Amino acid sequence: MILSAYEIKKRLEMPESQGQIIISPYQSESQQPSSYDLTCATDTILPSGAVTLVSSAEWVELPHDLAATLMCRSTLGRQGILIGAGFVDPGFRGNLTLCLVNCGEKDILLESGMRIVQIIFHEVRNNTALYNGTYQDSYGAVQAVKQ
Repeated sequence: MILSAYEIKKRLEMPESQGQIIISPYQSESQQPSSYDLTCATDTILPSGAVTLVSSAEWVELPHDLAATLMCRSTLGRQGILIGAGFVDPGFRGNLTLCLVNCGEKDILLESGMRIVQIIFHEVRNNTALYNGTYQDSYGAVQAVKQ
């Protein structure tokens, strides 16, 4: 099940022990009918033909019973921007590092505060495992850690 705007807002107000979502800062104008728009933390140029790591301005925390998918906003998709590595496990907390690929012919400027990706929340049933990986509590865009 994908969470609606009503369910997202309800989860933002719940106590942590009952499945709270944290999006900080939360801006009502970024709330969509069944997703939430995350914004760019800093001015960033996406060079044509390159992968660029971009940080969300928002700190996000997911409870044990929710996972999330990240999708590029259609406005950027129409300019040739794609997102890779777009899944967030239950229990994740931190800024999200967005792996953006510019497939277009021109460099594209993302401005600080610009809405760039949508986070879509999904219910996870009977979950007992939480994310506790390398990128937990990350701040800013985090480079890949060699495994």
